[in-house]
Amino acid sequence: MEEEDDCPELVPIETQPGPLTEQIPVTIITGYLGAGKTTLLNYILTEQHNKRIAVILNEFGEGSALEKSLSVSDGGELYEEWLELRNGCLCCSVKDNGLKAIENLMQKKGKFDYILLETTGLADPGAVASMFWVDAELGSDVYLDGIVTVIDAKYGLQQLTEEKAEGLLNEAARQIALADMTIINKTDLVNEKELAQVRDAVRSINGLVKILETQRSRVDLSKVLDLHSFDSKDGVNLTEKLQLVKPARPHLDKSILTVTFEVSGDLSEDALDIFIQDLLWEKMFKNKEGQPMTVIRLKGIVSFAGNAHQVMLQGVHELYELNDTPQLWEENSRINRLVFIGRNLDKDILQEHFISNVVQVAKRN
Repeated sequence: MEEEDDCPELVPIETQPGPLTEQIPVTIITGYLGAGKTTLLNYILTEQHNKRIAVILNEFGEGSALEKSLSVSDGGELYEEWLELRNGCLCCSVKDNGLKAIENLMQKKGKFDYILLETTGLADPGAVASMFWVDAELGSDVYLDGIVTVIDAKYGLQQLTEEKAEGLLNEAARQIALADMTIINKTDLVNEKELAQVRDAVRSINGLVKILETQRSRVDLSKVLDLHSFDSKDGVNLTEKLQLVKPARPHLDKSILTVTFEVSGDLSEDALDIFIQDLLWEKMFKNKEGQPMTVIRLKGIVSFAGNAHQVMLQGVHELYELNDTPQLWEENSRINRLVFIGRNLDKDILQEHFISNVVQVAKRN
């Protein structure tokens, strides 16, 4: 635990908003209790990195000198006082209303160019991510750049194997399933064999995720920020990334895994919408054991008849969207590649439903 004297030096914040030239990216930082989320944010807030980053801390995180310096709440409501640090960062703390914090933060337009939002150790980052898709007014000012999950190298496997009541998801596994980037922290506390086990566990749950390994949450920010995991810029390289995804076998939480398949030909957008809604909303698809399939994260590149561009499919829980990418299809290469990360998934059944309800419909039309 850091001493009180280690608090970063604070300076008064200017309240005059500056001009906003473009949308501001938001990265969600999540991870199990004790993994090192707050250490990561303290590092960002105190290091010199030539970035103007606004950090929204959740008061239920691990204790630190920085959070103690922010103990100015009134009745558990949003901390209205924003503090500016010497390195250009802004920070505040919230109890449970991250959306309100961001709306207030946007009043200080021009003071920053990036937002980091920390969730609680037991929070579902998918619910936080969803608010950026649902809130159209907020979406005009900010966009979701990615979800970063911090994992404790020493206790990560123990957290992933924690038994839950029937029907409940393991929170640590869900946070990995939703992640675009995972940071395996405290690697100095394990040997290479143990580290490889954690790495394999992450890959078994999320075949798409990027992995960084570090000590004391010290990372190269250029590898954590500007991931563009939810916008068309990611679509340019998504086809290549999807080709590298290998289907995973259940490892720790045996019900959560990654499945992927590809099918050639053009699709009907209406038929694809029905397929996705039956899967995400209606939970109509069941595996061979009769268990309903639950998709936590969905990504793909699809081809629509009459559209020369590749279309990126994104989904988090029940929300999904389709967006054209700048990438054009090459002649005779129109392949639909889909990756599903979730619970009780069965590749054969998913692919069979997709071919019969989407591909065949497009052919008949």
